Amino acid sequence: MKWIGALIVICCTTLYGLHYARKLSERPRQIRQLRTALQALEAEILFGQTPLAKACMNIAGQLKGPISYFFAEFAKHLDERQATARVAWEEAVDKVWPQTALMDSEREVLVQFGATLGTMDRNQQEKQLKLALTHLERDELEAKELQVRYEKMVKTLGVLAGLLIIILMV
Repeated sequence: MKWIGALIVICCTTLYGLHYARKLSERPRQIRQLRTALQALEAEILFGQTPLAKACMNIAGQLKGPISYFFAEFAKHLDERQATARVAWEEAVDKVWPQTALMDSEREVLVQFGATLGTMDRNQQEKQLKLALTHLERDELEAKELQVRYEKMVKTLGVLAGLLIIILMV
Protein backbone atom coordinates (compact mmCIF):
# COMPACT_ATOMS: atom_id res chain seq x y z
CA MET A 1 0.00 0.00 0.00
CA LYS A 2 2.89 2.34 0.76
CA TRP A 3 4.33 1.71 -2.69
CA ILE A 4 1.08 2.66 -4.37
CA GLY A 5 0.92 5.87 -2.33
CA ALA A 6 4.54 6.65 -3.18
CA LEU A 7 3.87 6.06 -6.85
CA ILE A 8 0.83 8.34 -6.75
CA VAL A 9 2.85 11.11 -5.06
CA ILE A 10 5.64 10.86 -7.65
CA CYS A 11 3.13 10.82 -10.52
CA CYS A 12 1.30 13.88 -9.19
CA THR A 13 4.41 15.97 -8.60
CA THR A 14 5.88 14.91 -11.96
CA LEU A 15 2.66 15.84 -13.75
CA TYR A 16 2.64 19.20 -12.02
CA GLY A 17 6.23 19.81 -13.13
CA LEU A 18 5.34 18.84 -16.70
CA HIS A 19 2.26 21.07 -16.62
CA TYR A 20 4.26 24.07 -15.45
CA ALA A 21 6.98 23.37 -18.03
CA ARG A 22 4.31 23.26 -20.74
CA LYS A 23 3.05 26.66 -19.61
CA LEU A 24 6.60 27.98 -19.92
CA SER A 25 6.82 26.69 -23.49
CA GLU A 26 3.30 27.82 -24.44
CA ARG A 27 3.82 31.43 -23.38
CA PRO A 28 6.28 32.43 -26.16
CA ARG A 29 4.13 30.66 -28.75
CA GLN A 30 0.99 32.46 -27.61
CA ILE A 31 2.75 35.82 -27.55
CA ARG A 32 3.97 35.18 -31.10
CA GLN A 33 0.40 34.29 -32.11
CA LEU A 34 -0.89 37.45 -30.46
CA ARG A 35 1.68 39.57 -32.30
CA THR A 36 0.70 37.93 -35.59
CA ALA A 37 -2.97 38.55 -34.84
CA LEU A 38 -2.37 42.22 -34.05
CA GLN A 39 -0.37 42.64 -37.25
CA ALA A 40 -3.23 41.06 -39.18
CA LEU A 41 -5.68 43.35 -37.36
CA GLU A 42 -3.55 46.32 -38.39
CA ALA A 43 -3.65 45.22 -42.03
CA GLU A 44 -7.39 44.52 -41.95
CA ILE A 45 -8.31 47.83 -40.32
CA LEU A 46 -5.81 50.28 -41.72
CA PHE A 47 -5.32 48.95 -45.22
CA GLY A 48 -8.38 46.83 -45.92
CA GLN A 49 -10.73 49.14 -44.01
CA THR A 50 -12.63 46.08 -42.78
CA PRO A 51 -15.10 46.64 -39.91
CA LEU A 52 -13.58 45.68 -36.57
CA ALA A 53 -15.92 42.75 -35.79
CA LYS A 54 -15.45 41.20 -39.24
CA ALA A 55 -11.69 41.71 -39.09
CA CYS A 56 -11.54 39.93 -35.72
CA MET A 57 -13.63 37.02 -36.99
CA ASN A 58 -11.26 36.69 -39.97
CA ILE A 59 -8.28 36.65 -37.60
CA ALA A 60 -9.96 34.12 -35.30
CA GLY A 61 -10.45 31.83 -38.30
CA GLN A 62 -6.74 31.96 -39.11
CA LEU A 63 -5.51 31.05 -35.61
CA LYS A 64 -5.87 28.22 -33.12
CA GLY A 65 -6.14 28.01 -29.38
CA PRO A 66 -6.93 30.71 -26.83
CA ILE A 67 -5.77 33.61 -29.02
CA SER A 68 -8.25 32.57 -31.71
CA TYR A 69 -10.95 32.22 -29.06
CA PHE A 70 -10.09 35.70 -27.76
CA PHE A 71 -10.64 37.38 -31.14
CA ALA A 72 -13.82 35.39 -31.75
CA GLU A 73 -15.11 36.39 -28.31
CA PHE A 74 -14.26 40.04 -28.97
CA ALA A 75 -16.10 40.00 -32.30
CA LYS A 76 -19.08 38.30 -30.65
CA HIS A 77 -19.23 40.97 -27.93
CA LEU A 78 -19.09 43.68 -30.57
CA ASP A 79 -21.88 42.12 -32.62
CA GLU A 80 -24.26 40.92 -29.92
CA ARG A 81 -24.17 43.63 -27.34
CA GLN A 82 -23.42 46.60 -29.53
CA ALA A 83 -20.83 47.41 -26.87
CA THR A 84 -18.01 49.86 -27.31
CA ALA A 85 -14.77 48.39 -28.54
CA ARG A 86 -13.09 49.04 -25.19
CA VAL A 87 -15.77 47.24 -23.16
CA ALA A 88 -15.95 44.32 -25.60
CA TRP A 89 -12.14 44.01 -25.60
CA GLU A 90 -11.93 43.99 -21.80
CA GLU A 91 -14.74 41.43 -21.50
CA ALA A 92 -13.01 39.19 -24.03
CA VAL A 93 -9.70 39.51 -22.15
CA ASP A 94 -11.41 38.67 -18.86
CA LYS A 95 -13.19 35.65 -20.29
CA VAL A 96 -10.28 34.11 -22.20
CA TRP A 97 -7.41 35.01 -19.89
CA PRO A 98 -7.57 31.93 -17.60
CA GLN A 99 -7.13 29.69 -20.66
CA THR A 100 -3.89 31.33 -21.75
CA ALA A 101 -0.32 30.84 -20.60
CA LEU A 102 0.25 34.59 -20.72
CA MET A 103 1.35 36.66 -17.76
CA ASP A 104 0.16 39.97 -16.29
CA SER A 105 2.56 42.03 -18.41
CA GLU A 106 0.86 40.79 -21.60
CA ARG A 107 -2.54 41.40 -20.06
CA GLU A 108 -1.59 44.98 -19.30
CA VAL A 109 -0.44 45.53 -22.89
CA LEU A 110 -3.72 44.11 -24.20
CA VAL A 111 -5.86 46.17 -21.84
CA GLN A 112 -3.98 49.37 -22.69
CA PHE A 113 -4.31 48.67 -26.39
CA GLY A 114 -8.01 47.86 -26.02
CA ALA A 115 -8.59 51.16 -24.23
CA THR A 116 -7.49 53.02 -27.36
CA LEU A 117 -9.17 50.75 -29.90
CA GLY A 118 -11.58 52.65 -32.08
CA THR A 119 -11.13 55.98 -30.29
CA MET A 120 -8.36 57.47 -32.42
CA ASP A 121 -7.73 58.35 -36.02
CA ARG A 122 -5.88 55.93 -38.30
CA ASN A 123 -2.41 57.37 -37.66
CA GLN A 124 -2.80 57.32 -33.89
CA GLN A 125 -4.30 53.83 -33.98
CA GLU A 126 -1.35 52.63 -36.05
CA LYS A 127 1.05 54.10 -33.47
CA GLN A 128 -0.81 52.33 -30.66
CA LEU A 129 -0.63 49.04 -32.56
CA LYS A 130 3.10 49.46 -33.11
CA LEU A 131 3.57 50.26 -29.41
CA ALA A 132 1.64 47.15 -28.38
CA LEU A 133 3.65 45.04 -30.84
CA THR A 134 6.90 46.42 -29.44
CA HIS A 135 5.89 45.55 -25.89
CA LEU A 136 4.81 42.07 -26.94
CA GLU A 137 8.09 41.54 -28.79
CA ARG A 138 9.98 42.40 -25.62
CA ASP A 139 7.75 40.06 -23.60
CA GLU A 140 8.30 37.28 -26.13
CA LEU A 141 12.07 37.56 -25.82
CA GLU A 142 11.74 37.46 -22.03
CA ALA A 143 9.43 34.44 -22.23
CA LYS A 144 11.87 32.57 -24.48
CA GLU A 145 14.67 33.31 -22.04
CA LEU A 146 12.62 32.03 -19.11
CA GLN A 147 11.67 28.93 -21.05
CA VAL A 148 15.28 28.11 -21.88
CA ARG A 149 16.39 28.80 -18.33
CA TYR A 150 13.66 27.05 -16.34
CA GLU A 151 11.82 24.46 -18.44
CA LYS A 152 14.17 21.54 -17.78
CA MET A 153 14.62 22.55 -14.16
CA VAL A 154 10.86 22.57 -13.50
CA LYS A 155 10.46 19.10 -14.97
CA THR A 156 13.27 17.79 -12.80
CA LEU A 157 11.95 19.55 -9.70
CA GLY A 158 8.59 17.85 -10.15
CA VAL A 159 10.18 14.41 -9.87
CA LEU A 160 12.57 15.46 -7.10
CA ALA A 161 9.77 17.04 -5.05
CA GLY A 162 7.88 13.77 -5.21
CA LEU A 163 10.93 11.85 -4.04
CA LEU A 164 11.49 14.32 -1.21
CA ILE A 165 7.88 13.97 -0.03
CA ILE A 166 8.23 10.19 -0.08
CA ILE A 167 11.47 10.29 1.90
CA LEU A 168 9.92 12.63 4.47
CA MET A 169 6.85 10.40 4.81
CA VAL A 170 8.86 7.21 5.34
